[in-house]
Amino acid sequence: MLDPYKQLQEHFLQLSRLAHALTFLQWDQLVMMPPRGNEARSEAIAELSSLYHSQLTEPALADLLDKARAAEQDPERLASIREMEREYRWATCIPSDLVKAKSLAGSKCEHQWRSQRQDNDWSGFLSNFKEVVNLSRVEAQARQTCNSEIFSTPYDALLDLYCTGDSSSLISEIFTTLKTDLPPLIAQVVEKQAGRTREFNGRFSKAAQQRLNRKLAVILGFDFEAGRIDESSHPFSTGDIGDHRITSRYRENDFIDALKATAHETGHAAYEGGLPLKWKHLPLGQARNMSIHESQSLLFEKQIFLSKPFLNFFTPEIHTHIAESDAYDCQQIWLNSIKVSPSYIRVEADELCYPLHVILRYEIESALINGGMEADDLPDAWDEKMQTYLGLSTAGNYKDGCLQDIHWTDGSFGYFPAYTLGALNAAQMFSAFRRQHDDWQELLGRGEIIPIRQWLEEQIWSTGRLLDSQELLQAVTGESTTPRHFIDYVRERYLEEQY
Repeated sequence: MLDPYKQLQEHFLQLSRLAHALTFLQWDQLVMMPPRGNEARSEAIAELSSLYHSQLTEPALADLLDKARAAEQDPERLASIREMEREYRWATCIPSDLVKAKSLAGSKCEHQWRSQRQDNDWSGFLSNFKEVVNLSRVEAQARQTCNSEIFSTPYDALLDLYCTGDSSSLISEIFTTLKTDLPPLIAQVVEKQAGRTREFNGRFSKAAQQRLNRKLAVILGFDFEAGRIDESSHPFSTGDIGDHRITSRYRENDFIDALKATAHETGHAAYEGGLPLKWKHLPLGQARNMSIHESQSLLFEKQIFLSKPFLNFFTPEIHTHIAESDAYDCQQIWLNSIKVSPSYIRVEADELCYPLHVILRYEIESALINGGMEADDLPDAWDEKMQTYLGLSTAGNYKDGCLQDIHWTDGSFGYFPAYTLGALNAAQMFSAFRRQHDDWQELLGRGEIIPIRQWLEEQIWSTGRLLDSQELLQAVTGESTTPRHFIDYVRERYLEEQY
């Protein structure tokens, strides 16, 4: 009789190959595919998604999982079985026809959103978005029903897809603290920075920026023999070990925006590239959750790239690649890069205002999924919360308001909290690294990233899903996720200007 664990390994190897195909079909759809290819591509993705779901929910898997768990004593294999069971449980909660319908609705909504956002066309977007919301509610309720002892609301069940191991009670507690602590800090920083920054003025060619961003990615450890960087309207990272795909976007009046995006997405790729090869193709060998994933991208972007020592090292590269940047010295580039000012667009927000953007979305999406709000109510709710949290009105400005994000177009409700949890985790992890490496500023000042990457690989990347997210934070930093390190970091960088 075949070893049940080895049968599971073979089954999940097949699933990983389907996931690989889906990953690159979706990458091409977002980056390279001509617009007229969307209908056929959406149908192909939906078909493969349905096939993947069908194979993941095969009835025989339940028996195999039971037999493997009963036969195993090895802790590593038991952890692997636990993660297989989690994948199986997630999948068996929803039928294949719902998976296919949601994929088709999401592809249609996302594809048309690209032009609808530019046209400020809320009513056109709403007709597609209502179907995405309805299908997401069906999914959320189905997932909650399957795990009623774990999830108290339908939204909690979707949150678990992205923030596995991070409870809604923990998130709500953290967000309450941030809503209290951040506004006065923002006011202090805005006052301190007044009159000290000078807006970038000039035309910085996209071609020159692309060369500069490639250089930054190399310095940060991105391997172009195992990946590529392209352009998209919304920067993202995807791919597989040995084939990492990151994207950036370029504005000819601001060369820093693309550099921050490239640093961010390089952090995502670094995490994926450092995952344990011994568990490749298995759930255990995948990234823990999006809260940890975002911690890695934000650590690369905020803690490394935007640090004063690293920018001092990198400024000569900026001047070399973009001659027009000579008008700005390192100090001016750094001050401009960390300028704090409430603004409309989340992805362009400074890191003090960013959590308030996330909290706004968290409150809206949880109400949408739990039935406390309808899709038609979104613009008014958005405007009200923007005025409350950031002092800005988006009335009638859908492009810079509720149409600005791609996440809800395909029903990725529950994702947004991962961004702010990731920011807190990044500050907390880098604080632990600093405690262990007194020479951290000297390393950054020389552009030496290898010691940081090695530490992250040993502490985080190589663990895969062996530990739950809060267990991982405890192991790496000695405590679970807390806003304290982020608040301390904000004071050190923005008020004391230590780094």
